[in-house]
Amino acid sequence: MAADSNVTYIHLDGFVEMQKYRYVYFVIMFTAYLLIIFSNITIVVVVLLHQNLHQPMYIFIAALLLNSVLLSTNIYPKLLVDFLSENQNISYPGCLLQCYLYYSLSGSEFLLLAVMAYDRYVSICKPLQYPVIMRRTVVSLLLVFAWVLPLCQTAVPIVGSIHRKLCSFSLRGIFCNNSLHHLYCVNSMFLSIYGVVVLVDLAIFPLIFILFTYANILIVCSRSPKGVRSKAANTCLPHLLVLINYSCLITYDVTIVKLGATRSYSRTTYFLMSLQVLVYNPLLNPIIYGLKIKEIHKHLKRLVRPVKVN
Repeated sequence: MAADSNVTYIHLDGFVEMQKYRYVYFVIMFTAYLLIIFSNITIVVVVLLHQNLHQPMYIFIAALLLNSVLLSTNIYPKLLVDFLSENQNISYPGCLLQCYLYYSLSGSEFLLLAVMAYDRYVSICKPLQYPVIMRRTVVSLLLVFAWVLPLCQTAVPIVGSIHRKLCSFSLRGIFCNNSLHHLYCVNSMFLSIYGVVVLVDLAIFPLIFILFTYANILIVCSRSPKGVRSKAANTCLPHLLVLINYSCLITYDVTIVKLGATRSYSRTTYFLMSLQVLVYNPLLNPIIYGLKIKEIHKHLKRLVRPVKVN
């Protein structure tokens, strides 16, 4: 779909069968977005305001939840506008930017989970060395690494796609993701191979590292007193739940892209699957950490209690 001023526009055709109920979906998604912002930011603010939470574990949790807010904000505002629009179009540069931020922040999520696993590994397996290893400078460097590396790695395919020729201008979906590759006239072997490298760097390697650290934690806990095992379970279980949840999300995203390529499923099925990617993970994370992390849960209860009294 060519547009004015030599700007190319992409049509998002994942909304086609949703037009009849678009206002209902708008209300649902707007409510979900508000809940995502409120729940995640609440825990981030709690961590920032309380001095006893200024420890690496809580700082990493706050970073992970902030990352979820950024990831949602990359998609939800445009999505909400599209629900109220007659035509769901996005400029090609805007589509590339949305795709870039989506996969950059998704990669950051995996790296932040890996950093959190390392923090738990040092805390449980090397407790005497923990203050020396997890210094404030180290924590800051790990956070910078988790955000900057995905931004740099995912920039290469995006920059390489800016001037590629499009043979299709209709994207099956409700936001821009790797389905973009199906719009190009010629597939780039280099970008395809590079995409696999990025997937390994930002997802597979962090996942292997996480499994390795938790395997070591499990071995140490099996030889430790009951109190140590209980403490380890209380701090590690939420991270494992989030890891499982996010691993399922990435698998789900890949499945959706593949289904978009085959077009063997109805737009309604594809649409509902896409919504789960957008809603499920950013809403579940604050619930897990708010309920399962004792210190955070304690401060949240103090916030809620005055409201109940009033």
